[in-house]
Amino acid sequence: MLEIFLKTLPFFALIALGFQACRTGFFTSEGAAYLTKFVFYFALSAMLFRFAANLSLAEIFDWQFVGAYLTACFVVYFIATAVAMVRKRPVTEAAFEAQCAVIGNVGFLGVPMLVVLLGEASAGPVLLVLSLDLIVFSSLIVIIVTGSRDGRMSLGVLRTVGIGLLKNPMIVSIVLGLAWSSSGWTLPGPVDEFTAILGAAATPGALFAIGASLAGKSAERMSVAGWLTFCKLVLHPAAVAVTALLIFDVPPYDAAVMIAAASLPVAGNVYILAQHYGVAPQRVSAAILVSTALSILTVSAVIAWLAPISGV
Repeated sequence: MLEIFLKTLPFFALIALGFQACRTGFFTSEGAAYLTKFVFYFALSAMLFRFAANLSLAEIFDWQFVGAYLTACFVVYFIATAVAMVRKRPVTEAAFEAQCAVIGNVGFLGVPMLVVLLGEASAGPVLLVLSLDLIVFSSLIVIIVTGSRDGRMSLGVLRTVGIGLLKNPMIVSIVLGLAWSSSGWTLPGPVDEFTAILGAAATPGALFAIGASLAGKSAERMSVAGWLTFCKLVLHPAAVAVTALLIFDVPPYDAAVMIAAASLPVAGNVYILAQHYGVAPQRVSAAILVSTALSILTVSAVIAWLAPISGV
């Protein structure tokens, strides 16, 4: 446990550095927004494209993996939704609480950290988890919120979902990378070097940006934030462990990567959507802040538990 904790500590130290820089005013909120945009559209996209371009679709996509991950996610999703409904929260708020319970920071934290900790072989499973989160659950929250407000489903909702996916640089990067890989060609030297250099900025940039974004978040509604943090850091990886290791036929290493990805704290894009739709942004903000702070210990514990499987 201590050895794994020391390996993960530099990643969380970069988050703390970004948090402190923005909290003290040395790094402005506007600067943090532009750093996030640089990472999102350029550095992380280059990293994802390069990973995907060196993998085949068969190395990434596996129905057993998809079944295990989505089954576990929907179990936790329904638990979080049920608890919110028992508390008599509106459908839209229940949907966002459920989103907090299953959507981890795979893009900005998981891709850079897990590839380093678990090896480059983890890139395929991590990309698949990221794709499922973006395609399934980012679409689901838009459908639920828009549908509940309009009182019905419409083609406009589906069009909004489709356009959102087409505009997401992470999805575009993965698809373009896989398209290149399917051609059978290797990346030309200059292109490979360019994406390697640009992608190398993703790890420090993304982690610093996470910390900077947390500086503006509050820890209000601690009881709900604590519950959602428990769902994300404990229930979610536990459910994924059950489905991946006991129910579905997932290769042990891939299962370990999936569980590690599920142990990550609540993703920042949940807050962006909550703020966009005006649905419980303070509650989501608190869940992100608390889960990220506690994940310093819980992620290390999960990866240490997975060591015999992952070979870390």
